[in-house]
Amino acid sequence: MKIKGINKDLFAALETLEKEKGIKKEVLFEALEAALISAYKRNFQAAPAVRVSIDRETGEIRVFSQLKVVEDVTSPQAEVSLYEARVYDPRCQLNDVVEMEVTPKEFGRIAAQTAKQVVIQRIREAERELIYDDFVDRAEDIVTGFVQRFEHRSVIIDLGRVEAILAAEEQIPHERYRQGERVKSFIMEVKKTSKGPQVLVSRTHTGFLKRLFELEVPEIYDGIVEIKAVAREAGNRSKLAVWSKNKDIDPVGACVGPKGSRVQTISNELKGEKIDIIKWSEEPEIYIASALSPAKVVAVELHSEQKMATVIVPDNQLSLAIGKEGQNARLAAKITGWKIDICSETQIAQKRLSSLGLADGLEQAGSSGSKREAPAAGGVLAGVVEPRDSDEQADGEGAREADDQDT
Repeated sequence: MKIKGINKDLFAALETLEKEKGIKKEVLFEALEAALISAYKRNFQAAPAVRVSIDRETGEIRVFSQLKVVEDVTSPQAEVSLYEARVYDPRCQLNDVVEMEVTPKEFGRIAAQTAKQVVIQRIREAERELIYDDFVDRAEDIVTGFVQRFEHRSVIIDLGRVEAILAAEEQIPHERYRQGERVKSFIMEVKKTSKGPQVLVSRTHTGFLKRLFELEVPEIYDGIVEIKAVAREAGNRSKLAVWSKNKDIDPVGACVGPKGSRVQTISNELKGEKIDIIKWSEEPEIYIASALSPAKVVAVELHSEQKMATVIVPDNQLSLAIGKEGQNARLAAKITGWKIDICSETQIAQKRLSSLGLADGLEQAGSSGSKREAPAAGGVLAGVVEPRDSDEQADGEGAREADDQDT
């Protein structure tokens, strides 16, 4: 039987949905069949097993009751006698299941009204699944959207088909957002929720910095230059270790760009965040020395068992090596994975002579200039700076300072 008044319109609607929303028509047909089964069971004294069939070409809807063939019928809604069953299927035997059409005349209007809501729900679920599949494949990638609204301290970003949440802790410190502003962010995670896919994004993640370099530096995108490790304190300073297996390629120069243009573009996107680009090395001494750029390093002494390094710098470089509030030393420890103890030449000499009982002689013989340099760094040893697991780190090779002018 055909359900009058809805078949043609509904059939056309399924075609439109497939074209406009990308939901396969077969998925919608299956959803509609399931909805009609529910409607039939709810409105009629139905058999426990019912099948609804929709003709994919004409849209004709038919309802079949699935009955077990028995010798003596005790439950008419679930069973049928062998004699009656053979009217529908002459080859059936006892205990077989036969289908008998039971499409009621008044089924059309009731079924259509009931099915409508269920079909709409299935369509929403199918759309959500499509959106989820689309964005879950884009995890750890950069997306661009527009600031839609603010919820508490979070920023809701419109990505077109879905909204993304930029939580307060994933925002660059002191960064301000305006409604309608265009914003780039990094997809950290895509979750399934009862309200649809939830996309969590970040502007502080180390992956965001990596992806920005991949977009800006063709050599990285093409795999000629490789990013080995990243350490970042979002909004302030970052360090990036790069390497190339092609010895004719300068990995640091490729990232910095002509007159610093490439790294400056990324710094601008990150609201002026300074970026040090260093050349990765498999030799820890070289790598650690480079990681402390822009400071110059005299020597690096490794204590492999503790994975700790003592770094000796000129007296007038101690403050630069440590950085403001220890930031440079912290980032160097994060990107290399080594604990770092920074000492000036005077301090290391004092420590060594002290162990020999000769520290007093050094103080008398030391130049007044050297004694004035150390207090500029705080007048104390830098102390051991340990790497943190909070920043992304990869294996690392050759180390070299990159652009520290205004990057």
